[in-house]
Amino acid sequence: MTKQRKAVALVSGGLDSMLAVNLMIKQGIHVEGINFFTGFCVEGHTHAIRKKDKAKPKRNNALWVAEQLGIKLHIIDVVEEYKDVLLNPKYGYGANMNPCLDCKVFMVKKAKQWLEENDFDFIITGEVIGQRPMSQRKNTMPVIAKHSGADDLLLRPLSAKNLPPTLPEREGWVDREQLMGLSGRGRKPQIAMAKDIGLDDFAQPAGGCCFLTDKQYSNKLGDLWQHRCSRDYTLDDIMLLKVGRHLRPAEHYKMIVAREEGEGNFLEGYRKEFTHIRTVSHPGPLTLLDGEPSAEDLHMAARIVARYSSGRDAEEVTLEINSREGTQWQVKVPPLAADDIPGAWFL
Repeated sequence: MTKQRKAVALVSGGLDSMLAVNLMIKQGIHVEGINFFTGFCVEGHTHAIRKKDKAKPKRNNALWVAEQLGIKLHIIDVVEEYKDVLLNPKYGYGANMNPCLDCKVFMVKKAKQWLEENDFDFIITGEVIGQRPMSQRKNTMPVIAKHSGADDLLLRPLSAKNLPPTLPEREGWVDREQLMGLSGRGRKPQIAMAKDIGLDDFAQPAGGCCFLTDKQYSNKLGDLWQHRCSRDYTLDDIMLLKVGRHLRPAEHYKMIVAREEGEGNFLEGYRKEFTHIRTVSHPGPLTLLDGEPSAEDLHMAARIVARYSSGRDAEEVTLEINSREGTQWQVKVPPLAADDIPGAWFL
């Protein structure tokens, strides 16, 4: 009997990895997915807590893809290991804080380790030549294969015909003629393929699924490192950067102001770790203060919070300030005028 070959697929939750897996399943390959949790993934988090996103599906797209395809998905926490990729990228960053090429090398390398530990035969990804400016160029794809250690065990089914045959193709484990030769940033061929297999509900690409491709998020991360005089971070640090309105009125402290009820509820879980401010006389946002604000700074911060409350047009707003040490007191302040909040404060 012919041995059924097994492939591990990098599943991001997007359409490309979904189609790549489907091409393998159609050829009788046993496929299992692998998804690496770095802490920076967009999946689900912001959509799940913000009311303005209530119409968006509250799902982890990688899990959803696995469910649609009927494959097992392994989610692996690499938060600590990923730090070196982000802090010391051999190939540098993209337009923002995204170490895309190093990231892909890292993930394929981890998939190769998993393959060896679980007796699988090869790796597949949904990469398409020319779709990403940093990690999906024809001249960088061999770099990923080489420096990850995967070499020709790495198959890209969607662009295979534009690349040299890999071991699975040469050995006849997969039929190269049934693979694709896609290239470029256009999505029409993939959307047509999806319709052919009855899929019309899938994640739309928007800089990948990583917050590090987002300019605003990257700015906030850079600000965090600069003011802590350290480029280290915790999972809580990077989660908080995804939530709220971030302002830095002074070099020695920062404010995280909830923009709506969902964000306020999320920030509640962190309030004991920070000096925080609540409005008393009017509905308003929970606000965390990160740093060492002085008494004068707390007065200014209270006026800013009052500005974002429903009492923004009142003569005075009453607020409650809670220190990290547990001290609690109330202040009455006039809300700061919008024109008195410099744009430079916003991160």
